[in-house]
Amino acid sequence: MAEGYDYIVVGGGSAGCVLANRLSENEAVRVLLVEAGSRDWNPLIRVPLLATFWLRKTYHNWGYATEPESHLNNRRVDWPRGKVLGGSSAINGMVYTRGNRGDYDHWAQLGLREWSYEKVLPFFRKSENFEEGESEYHGSGGELPVTRTPVRDERYDAFIEAGQQAGYPKNMDFNGENQEGFGRFHFTIRNGERWSTARSFLTPVLGRRNLSIMTGAHLLRIVIEKGRAKGIEVKQGSQTKLVYADGEVILSCVAITSPTALMVSGIGPAACRPGAGGAELAGSSDNPLRARMRSTGQSL
Repeated sequence: MAEGYDYIVVGGGSAGCVLANRLSENEAVRVLLVEAGSRDWNPLIRVPLLATFWLRKTYHNWGYATEPESHLNNRRVDWPRGKVLGGSSAINGMVYTRGNRGDYDHWAQLGLREWSYEKVLPFFRKSENFEEGESEYHGSGGELPVTRTPVRDERYDAFIEAGQQAGYPKNMDFNGENQEGFGRFHFTIRNGERWSTARSFLTPVLGRRNLSIMTGAHLLRIVIEKGRAKGIEVKQGSQTKLVYADGEVILSCVAITSPTALMVSGIGPAACRPGAGGAELAGSSDNPLRARMRSTGQSL
């Protein structure tokens, strides 16, 4: 029997965890978060020093790689992506950088008016719990801890000073007014521990009765009925399940898997769809959405 929800969020990574939290604030709606990876039960995820370990191993990492790059002597470039609740925020280097103001404003100029820097900054501030308190560019009391590194090393200071000697400004806040210059990053670390989006946004709300989380669930396709996304088909273990949404299906599978999910569902360039000599499901049982767009020369 197919299950039903108001919202289905596909992908429990950095964005998906936030979406699940925000949507389930409304007790009147039922929210399902679907993640192909596992729960973030491993306590070693919280150890910042082990970031390079997780990037090298495939237990919590999809282990993507590019096609051979002609300008890099045909080498393949590793493209780590988190395979666990919290996504890449559970395995990355924990640097907190929002992106450049100009990128958001350019998107707004292209027509995405709600994506201007002025429009998105309040949401960054809402989610942030900056250790130095609230300001024009930072929030206090949000779910995500943001701190400066407590490490004091004269080599860091020498590097920043060298940048100034080369004519660049000293910048003590890359999430402030501008990003140009040399300085120290902010980190999603608190009390010496990593704080992924799963730990920050999901763990505190696991008791919500209207929020369900499905892990180890690999998306097979988006269910399209009369031109509208009405649900998803997933494989969890040996079982195939249909899950329907009365409201919306939200793809939050990042830049690699979201386009692939659309294509294997029949959405996108016809030449790239399965059965058309384009996108194809890989044989790997642990990642049925890995595909190659052979006709375009792109690799996912």
